[in-house]
Amino acid sequence: MSAIPPTDPKSTPPPLPASSSRTLLVADPLFLEHRTGEHPESPQRLTAILGQLESSGLAARTRRLAPVAASLETLLRVHPTDYLERLAAWESAGGGQVEEDTVMSSRSAFVARSAAGSLCAIVDRVLDGDADNGFAAVRPPGHHALADRPMGFCLLGTIAIAAEHARSRGVDRVLIVDFDVHHGNGTQDLFYDREEIGFLSLHRFPFYPGTGAATETGTGRGLGTTVNLPMTFGTPTDTILPRFADAVERLAERLRPDLLLVSAGFDAHRLDPVGNLGFEVEDFGTITRILTDAAARWCGGRLVSVLEGGYHPRWLAESVGIHLQGLIEATGERSA
Repeated sequence: MSAIPPTDPKSTPPPLPASSSRTLLVADPLFLEHRTGEHPESPQRLTAILGQLESSGLAARTRRLAPVAASLETLLRVHPTDYLERLAAWESAGGGQVEEDTVMSSRSAFVARSAAGSLCAIVDRVLDGDADNGFAAVRPPGHHALADRPMGFCLLGTIAIAAEHARSRGVDRVLIVDFDVHHGNGTQDLFYDREEIGFLSLHRFPFYPGTGAATETGTGRGLGTTVNLPMTFGTPTDTILPRFADAVERLAERLRPDLLLVSAGFDAHRLDPVGNLGFEVEDFGTITRILTDAAARWCGGRLVSVLEGGYHPRWLAESVGIHLQGLIEATGERSA
């Protein structure tokens, strides 16, 4: 079996660009190199996002960070060595279909490591006080990945890696909120018995991957720190959003987090070909305000968000735009 590749020499965190913006952004063509062929999770998703953020001027209102690959030590906090070796072997063999829904190419493992490392780099800057919040427009997504296998387009548990990285930096409590239309089963599984890492998921149910019932609330010391909000298809957004706001506030009050991490999936949009929960672009703006308000109240504004799903390029790009705009405005900056 192939050995895990050493950390790329370029994985040293880049210097922070000079800017007055308090919002960080990772959005780089590197993440196009995870090539999936005729697949919903395609590079075209990110191409649309990059175009939207540039043409709207939103990218210029952030500080851009270059991608950085996660170290082996960082990855091992979530994934065992034998799984990382399997990813490396699949990559060395040129990729292919590694799970029912998941495809790799000859650069996919490195790109996934860079997604995780880039998210951790934003976490570092936010914890150091260099920024208030940030967004990682990266792929592949991560919230379905289990500790020892890929699942649902995901290779590595990107947000779980970032949560463990924050803990390694001395953060006491982390709250992860996932609003992808699909339940973040991988993230939930990794932290189901943890009292210091809370997980809240808003998702369509019943739906893929079949988990996320309201009765799934954690176990052992983690009982009550997992909260699921399963929504049936057709539930009006004016019912969903107040319930989401209330659940975020209740779990944050219980957990009293030092950092809010967000799995930002935009496949609840009504025209998404893979998900759909009847959302409009503006609903993602409301979700973002709920989350930035919670971060302001409980975490000193510290919020770090990462792209998960969203498979209609146009509506994905517009939804990402309103999400990033909300993060920028939460720092007190307003467009001219």
